[in-house]
Amino acid sequence: MDGYFYLGKITRLFAAKGALQVYLDTDSPENYLKMESVFVRMNGQLIPFFIESIELRHNNMAVVTFSDVDTVDMATLLLNCDLFLPETLLPPLTGNRFYYHEVKGFRVVDKNFGEAGTVDEVLEYPHQAVLRVLLRNKEILIPITDDIVLDVDREERIIHTEAPEGLIELYLE
Repeated sequence: MDGYFYLGKITRLFAAKGALQVYLDTDSPENYLKMESVFVRMNGQLIPFFIESIELRHNNMAVVTFSDVDTVDMATLLLNCDLFLPETLLPPLTGNRFYYHEVKGFRVVDKNFGEAGTVDEVLEYPHQAVLRVLLRNKEILIPITDDIVLDVDREERIIHTEAPEGLIELYLE
């Protein structure tokens, strides 16, 4: 799914005419109320669907009606499918906030340790996301928190951190 980001999931039928309930996996679901289309992953392929209407509900839920999906049978085919959008539609972030896909390849410079390696990927665990950093063929996992990530320099492609004392060294032993 290179070039696309995960937006959410179709969770259930909403009405008899093919409307669907969608979970939007985002901090700001209101940013996506003016979407004209979305890509639905079906059988490993991204298929574009045009949006006729979208109405935000509570807890990141929305009711979506797609053009040309006007029966329960058609809508049922979309149940539990994931939704994607092109990465170019992501609103830009500033400061210490970043999209997980954008920091791959960034250097990590720790306030106490110094050069700590290069971000290979971001791992998402249920209660904590971590930077998976590679240094000298070793894996270092650095939690992503406001206390640890001090600055994100997009121009220089550097993430400045202040990892807990001894954390980075622990991985290098």
